[in-house]
Amino acid sequence: MWPPTVVADKEPFVDVPFYWVDVFAATPLTGNPLALVPDADALPEHTMGAIARELNQSETTFLVRPDRPGADHRLRSFTPGGVEVFGAGHNAMGAWIWLALSGRLAPDRDTFVQQIGADLLNVRVSGRPPEAVEVSMEQSAPRFLGHVEGRAALAAVLGLDAEDLDADRAAEVVSTGAEHLLVPLRSAAAVDAAQPDTAALRALLADAGAEGCYLYTVQLDDAAAVDPAAGVNAYTRFFNPTVGIAEDPATGTAAGPLAAVLVRDGLAPDPARIVVEQGRKLGRPSLITLGVDGPLVTISGSGIVVAEGTLHL
Repeated sequence: MWPPTVVADKEPFVDVPFYWVDVFAATPLTGNPLALVPDADALPEHTMGAIARELNQSETTFLVRPDRPGADHRLRSFTPGGVEVFGAGHNAMGAWIWLALSGRLAPDRDTFVQQIGADLLNVRVSGRPPEAVEVSMEQSAPRFLGHVEGRAALAAVLGLDAEDLDADRAAEVVSTGAEHLLVPLRSAAAVDAAQPDTAALRALLADAGAEGCYLYTVQLDDAAAVDPAAGVNAYTRFFNPTVGIAEDPATGTAAGPLAAVLVRDGLAPDPARIVVEQGRKLGRPSLITLGVDGPLVTISGSGIVVAEGTLHL
């Protein structure tokens, strides 16, 4: 029951519904799974963190009433470590997919505003059931926050040799809503070979002022990556020990900064449509589509609601 029902001489109890959304997925059991809890205004923050630990997904998102004028929905997202994270990635994409598929969005509108932390970001929702639904979201303007030096030390933290790093590109911290360390590697095989030292990577990220680490390559001519003819621009993996994520199969808050870097460095035109592959190593292949037009970075995708349940608290 919601809100809580008080039973005489007993503590209040509550049933909390939740949903499972496979994001950046065209078929079930692919993409990046998101646990979503709607109508979560009565849940205190510590309970949100505890629920995220219980559901144990890379992120659990809670839909609550916005507290800033102009916002349609406010999203709060927590990792399995109970840490609240920000930025518009699969945590937000899955929420809007669920809102559309559950009939909670006005049928005569396709543009909405989401509140994530202090940010108000535009969202476009194309389609309503029974048609396919696609969500496109704005991210914050790119911020390029500096390079990380020491190639040999960086490679060692990642379980690689210095020769596995791209000789022509530098590792750097970039944000389109969340600060991530982007590390260019020479091949998709090198991306797949990485075995980060969790404690050492956590320390390196803290020193760099970054939340997670995004390994990527733009060299897509080996068998480990998808066919470049499919329009894929980069092959990636993401690690985030700072918030309790060992490896994530699709990370929109890291793909956005990568798209901005590719355009800045002339590896994609401006404006550009960029496709990033992630999750293959985890057996959950994901394709993340991004748009870059000057300082505007958008991320697009679809997904499937694959399960629902109830927490008895």
